[in-house]
Amino acid sequence: MKRRYIYLFTILLAVVSIKANAQTPRIPEASSTQTIIQDFGLGKITITYSRPNVNGRVIFGGINPYGQVWRTGANAATTITFSENVFMQGNKVPAGTYALFTIPDKDEWTVILNKTAKQWGAYSYKEADDLLRFKVKPIHLDEKRESFTIQFANATTKSNDLFLVWDHTAVSIHLETDDDAQITANIDELMKGAPAKRPYFNAIQYYWNNNKDMKKALGWVMEAEKIDPKGPWYKLWEARVRLKMGDKAAAISAAQEGIKLSKEANDPEYERLNQAVLDQARS
Repeated sequence: MKRRYIYLFTILLAVVSIKANAQTPRIPEASSTQTIIQDFGLGKITITYSRPNVNGRVIFGGINPYGQVWRTGANAATTITFSENVFMQGNKVPAGTYALFTIPDKDEWTVILNKTAKQWGAYSYKEADDLLRFKVKPIHLDEKRESFTIQFANATTKSNDLFLVWDHTAVSIHLETDDDAQITANIDELMKGAPAKRPYFNAIQYYWNNNKDMKKALGWVMEAEKIDPKGPWYKLWEARVRLKMGDKAAAISAAQEGIKLSKEANDPEYERLNQAVLDQARS
């Protein structure tokens, strides 16, 4: 009997707790919080920040005075986490989490990575805790961005551009990885596996995109075609690799075969891609 009462009491507490949580009033923040994650090389970049709005105000040179440290958002200081070592505007940055501060000015901004990641605004900011400072030029935008926005663009396996955008101003920060040696070593290791399990597509694509050994990439293409002779995707990469090697005739032949295989597979996407390489090789 005692156990039964304990059981019923536990259920009652759970129901009351759920009901209380469901009825808790909530007010949205004026500056909403956003977290963005970007794959980069073998790692990731994670940014958490709050997004103030213009709301008819003068932003840079107004509510954000020129020459003063800005939290690069609202509320808590913006944080940026690198899971791997990177280069930021040519400066080496060890893996870790940092506060991202900026000092806006009319013709030049100072970008700051501060080692004290968790802090409210810039009120307790200390220059002595800076890991890095560098200068960038702001870009004027004709189109207004109402909400402060941080975004990535021009993303590749080895480089990326980080944009800070608000009102009619944008700032671009160039990022690079130092993972090529490790990626190449990983590819070599993976290619030691059974032929049917080797990552041919990704390996060929990485070598082609990064202008590495095309002879080696072509060897992988030939191996992959033996495993998947009806795949128009490998004919596409054969055509691309041969064209980069300067063998236009062989590239044309591979692209033509790729178009034929695409039609047989009813695959208009790879028919279009092979046709594009064929047109390029013939030009």
